[in-house]
Amino acid sequence: MTALTDRAGAPAGELVDRLRAHARDYHSEHPFHLRMNAGTLTPDQIRSWVANRFAYQEAIPLKDAAILSNCPEVEVRRRWIRRITDHDGTPEDGEHSGGIEAWLRLGEACGLTRAEILDHRHLQPGVRFAVDAYVTFARTKPWVEAVASSLTELFAPGLMAERLAAFEKYYTWIEPGGLQYFRNRLFQAPRDSEHALEVVVEHCRTDREQDAAVAALSFKCDVLWAIMDGIDHAHT
Repeated sequence: MTALTDRAGAPAGELVDRLRAHARDYHSEHPFHLRMNAGTLTPDQIRSWVANRFAYQEAIPLKDAAILSNCPEVEVRRRWIRRITDHDGTPEDGEHSGGIEAWLRLGEACGLTRAEILDHRHLQPGVRFAVDAYVTFARTKPWVEAVASSLTELFAPGLMAERLAAFEKYYTWIEPGGLQYFRNRLFQAPRDSEHALEVVVEHCRTDREQDAAVAALSFKCDVLWAIMDGIDHAHT
């Protein structure tokens, strides 16, 4: 080996530990989320969060399509494409299937119209910038790094469980059927993060590759935090 960054990396277990350590940087710790889970947000704040987060929901299939377009491995593509159908739905399941549709129903359950969610009239500039940055990252970075950035899903089930409990307890004015997106992610996120972690561990063998994977996850944590900042600043 001729360079420090090309040396064999740490064992897989140490890499996984470094990735999981980003739980402390996950947006579940953002003040807005803490207030949400404590039941102190107003209906307008909840609606603002739903409307702004829709930009992120819309971008998820675009991000995953970018990863697919850069990925040379058939087996990875065969499994990864399920993420797109999870969010876009499928013709077999009808036009009212998929995560994007479920999020629109959440918006309607909160008192928003589909039109005002779809036309982004409530979208904050900082949220738009963060979402665009994430899609650009997936399009322009090596595909394994883009996969690593998705590993915030390691921490998503805990957040979804807390959020679902908080909404059912504190925000009873929201139609219960609108919470299905959260219920779906309780089983989708662990499945998806398991696959992404397998890919990262398999392909990140050198110090340089492992450091890049950790940096990619750090970037994604920053994206999610910036989204919450944008929403929070609109109300403070």
